[in-house]
Order: sequence, then C-alpha cells, then structure tokens
Amino acid sequence: MTGPPDDCLARNEWICGEYLSTRRQILVDAVVQHLQLTSVSVLIALVVAVPLAVLARRWGWAAGPVLALTTVLYTIPSLAMFSLLLPVYGLSAPLVVAGLVLYSLTLLVRNILAGLRAVPEETRQAARGMGYGPIRLLLAVELPLALPAAMAGLRIAMVSAVSLVTVGAIVGFGGLGNLIYAGMNTYFKAQVLTASVLCVVIAVAADLLLLAVQRALTPWTRAGRA
Repeated sequence: MTGPPDDCLARNEWICGEYLSTRRQILVDAVVQHLQLTSVSVLIALVVAVPLAVLARRWGWAAGPVLALTTVLYTIPSLAMFSLLLPVYGLSAPLVVAGLVLYSLTLLVRNILAGLRAVPEETRQAARGMGYGPIRLLLAVELPLALPAAMAGLRIAMVSAVSLVTVGAIVGFGGLGNLIYAGMNTYFKAQVLTASVLCVVIAVAADLLLLAVQRALTPWTRAGRA
C-alpha cells in the first residue's frame, strides 16, 4: 500500500498553494484578458448610452422605443446572443465585446435617463434664465445632477459584465472563464476555485472603485446626508 501523494496538485485539492505558484503567469494572463474585455465593453456601452439617453430625454416619443429595444436585448440569453453575433464577428474577442456592450446598454440607458428625468424643472429654468444654451445646460447642469443615478447603473453594468465575460469561454475569449471552463471539464478543483474567486474579487474591487469615483464626483450627496 502506498500513502497519499504529498502534492496538493496530485491530490486535486480545492485549495492549493502549489497551483498558485506554478500557474502564476496563466492566472495573470487570464485576469488581464478579463479586465480588458470588461473595461472596453462597458466603456463602449457608456459612450453609446449617454447620447441615447439624452435623445430619449429631449424627444419624449423616443424614450419608449429606446427602452423597449435595450430591454429586449437584455432578455436574450448570453449563449444565444453570442451565436447571433457569430456570423458577424467570428470566433474573436470583438464577439464577446459586442455582446457585453448590448447587455450593458439596458442598465446604462435606463439609469442615465432616470437621472436626467429627475433633474428639477425649476433648475433647468433657472439655468436658462442665466443664459445657458442647450449644450451648456446639458453639460453643466443636467449630466452632473444625473450622475448618482448614472453611476448606479454603471456599477451594476460593470459587475454584470465581469460575470458575463466568463461566458466568452465558449469562443476562447472568456478571461478567467477559460480557466473555469477547462477546469470543470477536467475536474481540476484548484483551477475552478481559484478562477472563480478571482472573478468575485474583480467584481467587488470594480464596484468599490466606481463607488469611490461616484463619491468624489458627487460631493453634494454626502453633504445632503450629513
């Protein structure tokens, strides 16, 4: 009879320091890809969502179609979404980015529009009385006052994107999802647990970072609570 192996990798344990030391570069590469896919997707979605929300606020008739379209996009299952985009982007990172952008639009447009609608009309009238034109009114009054709602949507979109990136493993561009998918296929416990924990850490860190940015950009909300 032989004793159990003294290597946690050989024993296939869930928690294994040997895995961290021997797969460090693999983990770093997966984390970098995960962060790149997430940040690029949310940034593009934000660039698209702001004009859509502004137009929906300016032209009331556009709000219904814009919200309906983005809501329908969000209801499409992730696997189906990637499959629909596959003929356009092929098996590539842009495929994952495009899918995440479409999912993020719902959260961002809805929250930015809610923030713009919450700006008091008397505030707009006062700004117009001081000579503010439409562009200056938007940039100096409406968007700053809409920031709390917009940042709330951005935080949700970011955390959601961190999670959805893992689905990109089906096309080979899933960041940490690649490791989770491969680990589940081979029942590699340490790899599955480590990659999963790192996903949670990224999501929590991103949310806390955006919360700090929100507090820095909206000091009046802290003063109001005080």
